[in-house]
Amino acid sequence: MQITSAAFVRGIKGTDELLSDGTPQVALIGRSNVGKSSIINSLTGEKALARTSDTPGLTQEINLYSINAAFYLLDLPGYGFAKVPEKVREKLRKLNWWYLFDSGHEQHKAVLVLDANVGPSKNDIEMLALLREYQKDVVIVANKIDKIKPADHDERLQTIIDLAHGLPVIPYSSVKKIGVQELRDRLF
Repeated sequence: MQITSAAFVRGIKGTDELLSDGTPQVALIGRSNVGKSSIINSLTGEKALARTSDTPGLTQEINLYSINAAFYLLDLPGYGFAKVPEKVREKLRKLNWWYLFDSGHEQHKAVLVLDANVGPSKNDIEMLALLREYQKDVVIVANKIDKIKPADHDERLQTIIDLAHGLPVIPYSSVKKIGVQELRDRLF
C-alpha cells in the first residue's frame, strides 16, 4: 500500500469518540525509546509527523494519526524505563492496558516494536504474551537492525524470530529504509 496522506489528529488519554467511529486501528506498542515515532515518520514519508526524542518517555498519551483517511495509526506510550516519575509511568501503563485489553476497541493489527540491537526485554516478552493471550493480530518489528554489528546480525534476528513463534517478524531501520514497504504491506 502507498501512503498518500498522513496527519496527526490528536492525543488521547482515555475514551474518545474517534476510537469508536469504525475506522480500522493499527497500534504501535513497545518499550520507551524503541523508535515507534521514527517508524511512523518512515512509514508515512513525513520526517516530522511524529515527535522523536532521545529522552525515553516523551509520548505520554496515545497519539492518533490518520493514514489515507482510511486507517488510524496509534502510537502508544512506551513501557518500561522512562525518564518520568513512577506515578506517571504507572498512569501510562494503565492507559496502554485500557486501550489494548479493557476498552473493547479492536485493533486491525498490533505492532510490537522490539530493539533488534538490544534484544527482547522482560517487558517485551510479557507484552507479547499478553497480546497472544488476548488474541491480537500481531506483527513484530525488529527495529534498529542497522545498529547490529554484522557478526551479531543473524544471532540477534534469530532470537526475535524464535520469540515470535511463527508471527511475522520484519527487520526494520528507519534510517536505512529497511523493511518500510514490507511493513506498509502487512499493516494496511
